[in-house]
Amino acid sequence: MSSDFAPTPASHLPLPVRFLARQIFNLLTLFTVTALAAGFPSTHPAVRTILVLLGGYFLFNLTSLFHETAHQTVPAFSRSANVIIGRIIGVVLLVPYTVYRESHIRHHAYLNRPNDWELWPYSDPAASLTFRRIFVWIDLVFGFLTAPFTYGRTFFHPNSPIRQPAIRRTIYAEYVVMFVAWGSLLWWINAAGHWSTFLLCWGIPHWFAGILQNGRKLTEHLGMASFDPLQGTRTVYGGTRFSRLCSWLNYDIFVHGPHHRFPLLTHDKLEGRIRQCVSEDPHRNFPVYKSYTGAFLAMVPCLFRRPGVGLNAGAARVNEVVAEDVSQFLADEKQIVVGDWDQDSPPAA
Repeated sequence: MSSDFAPTPASHLPLPVRFLARQIFNLLTLFTVTALAAGFPSTHPAVRTILVLLGGYFLFNLTSLFHETAHQTVPAFSRSANVIIGRIIGVVLLVPYTVYRESHIRHHAYLNRPNDWELWPYSDPAASLTFRRIFVWIDLVFGFLTAPFTYGRTFFHPNSPIRQPAIRRTIYAEYVVMFVAWGSLLWWINAAGHWSTFLLCWGIPHWFAGILQNGRKLTEHLGMASFDPLQGTRTVYGGTRFSRLCSWLNYDIFVHGPHHRFPLLTHDKLEGRIRQCVSEDPHRNFPVYKSYTGAFLAMVPCLFRRPGVGLNAGAARVNEVVAEDVSQFLADEKQIVVGDWDQDSPPAA
């Protein structure tokens, strides 16, 4: 890979200021394009389509902020503020914050393994190839529905790994708040006859954001057999100014392997980590790409041939380790974000 490095936008500013500037830009753009989609003077279908799709893209960026709050690494906010903001976004996206966090931290601890609930059914050896071939297209096209289902499954499944009573009570409460909030909103929309505005401002953008979000998830994970964080995920960094801008708007989640290996790092440090790893071990086969298009094209055959990760992508056994630091990573990660109570292999998804 090229060692050329172009600074991310506003990289000379302090990290909290950079983070707030990016989020203000994302939110203002989201609100502006949805407002224009609802009341723009032009009724030309092309204009409306562009505005609606832009709204979906910036709503997709909001899912990346949700991800940052789950790690509680948003630099501009305290830990409690991360939780509050995460819970608000969770209501908006139909995924309660705590169930997302509990699922996501296990995704880090058990990447590509059968108990990686977040990557079900791709990680589940009991899921047939036929089922996975069907589900992957539903997952891609209707991600705004399959994502709430997959995360909810982690909580409601009889073998749920989320066993602490206090956490389960919190999740139940968040589901109640979510259903009350959305029930009240939809009742008002129906009573006021605002369904067309709702579809333009939220329904279609939410659907498009789900395609982008699950497309990102599949691009970074589908077809990856390794359980090593750096080799079991596709990583994108560098490339054109446009790709770097898109990565910046999405909190550098595209630099995905280092995020899995160092999940408590703030996003601004991830690119430096993968550059260091590549330079220190140039002969190791890191799945790194200079553009998201390249990573996407590498994933596309897996949509048809063998949608899966880990054992379902060709791993010989579940305890495969390709680097010594992986076992240490798993121990560290379970201590930091999963806890001692979850260390004896929870049931497979």
